[in-house]
Amino acid sequence: MSQITDIILPADQLEGTEAAFSAWLVKVGERVTKGQPVAELETDKVAMEVCAPGDGVVHSLVTKQGDRVEPNQVLGKLSESDQTVTIQSTKQPLKIETQNVQAFSENSHDSLASGQELVSPAVRRLLNENNLSIDSIPGTGKRQRVTRDDVISYLQDKPADNETNLSKPSKIETPAISPYSNELPQARSLQGEMLPHSNMRKSIASHMVSSLLETSPHVTSVFEMDMSNIMAHRKWHKKEFMELGVKLTFTAYFLSAMAQAVSKVPQVNARFHQDALELFSDINIGVGTALGDKGLVVPVVQQVQSLNLFQIAQCLQAQTEKARHGKLSAGDMKNGTLTISNHGVSGSLFATPIIINQPQVAILGIGKLEKRVVVEEINGQDEMVIRPKCYVSLSIDHRALDAHQTNLYLSEFVNIIESWGE
Repeated sequence: MSQITDIILPADQLEGTEAAFSAWLVKVGERVTKGQPVAELETDKVAMEVCAPGDGVVHSLVTKQGDRVEPNQVLGKLSESDQTVTIQSTKQPLKIETQNVQAFSENSHDSLASGQELVSPAVRRLLNENNLSIDSIPGTGKRQRVTRDDVISYLQDKPADNETNLSKPSKIETPAISPYSNELPQARSLQGEMLPHSNMRKSIASHMVSSLLETSPHVTSVFEMDMSNIMAHRKWHKKEFMELGVKLTFTAYFLSAMAQAVSKVPQVNARFHQDALELFSDINIGVGTALGDKGLVVPVVQQVQSLNLFQIAQCLQAQTEKARHGKLSAGDMKNGTLTISNHGVSGSLFATPIIINQPQVAILGIGKLEKRVVVEEINGQDEMVIRPKCYVSLSIDHRALDAHQTNLYLSEFVNIIESWGE
């Protein structure tokens, strides 16, 4: 009797997120080794691979594309038998000697797809978005399967070749009208292009609606912040950091100040329950990272309260680089207790409300840095001076926090930034 092993999704890989099944990377009858990717899933945060729990031969594939996947759900089965593998058929069972399975899976192009043909949805999207042909990309997966990392590496290695191949939106033809003509354009039927939502986009939409309309009553407070001191500090230290391979960004200062300000208002670093507010000792800060039109991910810098500025900058750089290159795992986004959205990098002065990342109770927002004329008292006289300023906001779950705590936290945060290095 052959031993059957279930292929499952470990609960700790999802970390509370929803997942949809994308594609099988193997077929029934194929021999696999322990740790080999056999399936691909998509969540609202990342695309992830499910690996074989051991050596064996694929016995059956239970889940199909689009199915919702729950933690510890059986996705398929492996046979560990050294004798035979049974492939389910609508006619009659077919037995394949396992000693021939390897040769069969590697050499047959009629029954099993080649590595180039086993393309996951994530790879297909990358190919379509960059107008690439899979034939030009060397695959590093089993039987030369092209993986998502292969496409990303190809794009990084050959940026010049791909710049001219990027797909462009079709040009809308409009009738030529003389600048002096009395003829005006007439109404015509609208013609648009339907762009199907990705699983990430669907999950983000559901998460945002639930957070704002069903779970948390949002309230936002906005302060103005002088960036002079951290700009001066960064000017003197960014070269020192760079020599050690770390980029010193303003966001690193913000994370440090967020962690320090929690000591003033611990309720900001918490989770709301119906009968209690759970306060956390670890301050794990999620950093909202935009992926262009693809969506948004929130990699987490763990235990910020125990890190100095250099360590924060180092961790932040590692997480954001993984996010932008599609290499985040579910573990990179687990256990967040507080979140920051640095929306000013895209030109926004302030945004409100910034949607709380459930089940957290607060999210900090940083607006665009710009020079502003302000009035200050200098030697007893009011003087107009130019200062680098930005708006900082805190959106809170009003079930957990009130205006007093919100403003106290922002006051402490702004004071830490404005007095940095003094």
